[in-house]
Amino acid sequence: MARSKQQRSVETREAILRAAAAVFEESGYAGASISRILQRAGATAGSLYFHFKSKEELARAVMTAQPETIVPHLASEGLQRLVDITLVWCHQLRLDLTLRAGVRLTTEQTTFGMADAAAPYDEWVAIMADVLETAAERGELQPGIDPKGLATFIVEHCTGMQLYSAARSSDRADLPQRVVSMWQLLLPGIAVPTVAVRIETRPDRFHPTAA
Repeated sequence: MARSKQQRSVETREAILRAAAAVFEESGYAGASISRILQRAGATAGSLYFHFKSKEELARAVMTAQPETIVPHLASEGLQRLVDITLVWCHQLRLDLTLRAGVRLTTEQTTFGMADAAAPYDEWVAIMADVLETAAERGELQPGIDPKGLATFIVEHCTGMQLYSAARSSDRADLPQRVVSMWQLLLPGIAVPTVAVRIETRPDRFHPTAA
């Protein structure tokens, strides 16, 4: 059956996004050119500008796609879901070009003057705060824990942790263990004891070969 015009348009947009992610991940925002992205995507300039008005808009689309590389892999609920977000993230960050490009662009964006630079971080704060609200409703959190405040702390810590890991090890090879160490420190202080002991934090919980 022939593909519809709408389906072809969606496929073209996805191909452009994938190509942009690859070029942004390789060269950063400043080093990426529209011509290289078009060559990688096998698309025309007209099709790119139909979907994205500028290189900045294309970069923003890559940055905002980060949750799509993680959330579909989640099946757990409550506090385990929050831990799983970070476990999936640390593995996908080594494998998924869209996530890698999104993280690089988010880190670099202040250097090229993108408006609302905190938006990608705020989106993760909102996702994690919502998960923590559910955990609180399930009675998994200790009294006095502020879901948004804790979500903000985790986003801040993970941001710095991946930068430190990138500087310390090849291809962030030690990031999964760093995530485990973070939770070993945090869980006793935020979860009720009966929940803290059953939360799984092993680094191979979401190993790529088992996904």
